[in-house]
Amino acid sequence: MSELGIRIEGLSKRYGEGDSAVYALKDVNMNVAPGEVVGLIGPSGSGKSTLLKCLGAVIEPTAGRMTLGRDVIFDGTWKIPDLRALRRDSIGFIFQAPYLIPFLDVTDNVALLPMLAGQANAKARARALELLGALDVAHRAKAQPSQLSGGEQQRVAIARALANQPPVILADEPTAPLDSERALGVMRILNQMAQQFRTAIIVVTHDEKIIPTFKRIYHIRDGRTFEEAGQGLAL
Repeated sequence: MSELGIRIEGLSKRYGEGDSAVYALKDVNMNVAPGEVVGLIGPSGSGKSTLLKCLGAVIEPTAGRMTLGRDVIFDGTWKIPDLRALRRDSIGFIFQAPYLIPFLDVTDNVALLPMLAGQANAKARARALELLGALDVAHRAKAQPSQLSGGEQQRVAIARALANQPPVILADEPTAPLDSERALGVMRILNQMAQQFRTAIIVVTHDEKIIPTFKRIYHIRDGRTFEEAGQGLAL
């Protein structure tokens, strides 16, 4: 896996033209190393969601450069011909809600993306079971999502995000619905998984319970980012 992680240079996103132009992002610069979990915080409307959508190849930036893993994915224009394959193979997504597929069991929820990418079913399921074991939910491998607790569902969602061994994971408010103990548990897992799999992780959050866990934090205000050292609370 690449040792470049995430690199954002001079990234901007403009909506509209001329006098009606509005910049959601203005010359954003960020770096996240492999094995690192970085926080991204800011008020509503500050540009957090826009930045995540640009990184996730969901919307196209106006200018700048983005590198994920070994690949420059955007440099003025998209440099990757198949953005759907990029999202499937190189970016793991974790959301506030787990969004597990209700009619698939836990193993198949995790194995689905590798299978869609062409991996043999047996290999994809073996990888899923490995991740479920690492996340202490292997005993729920045959359960349906409706049979899981909220914390278990989020662990399965993390396993799913790691299934294709992406160099990057983008987590959008992953602890919002959880109490303090479970929220800190999710952050402990994300840090362990980042180090184990050399994954660069950005966590967008308003959750004051987890902010002290970050060693580095990017604040975003009016579309611009400002870095500061975090507390790095031991988990």
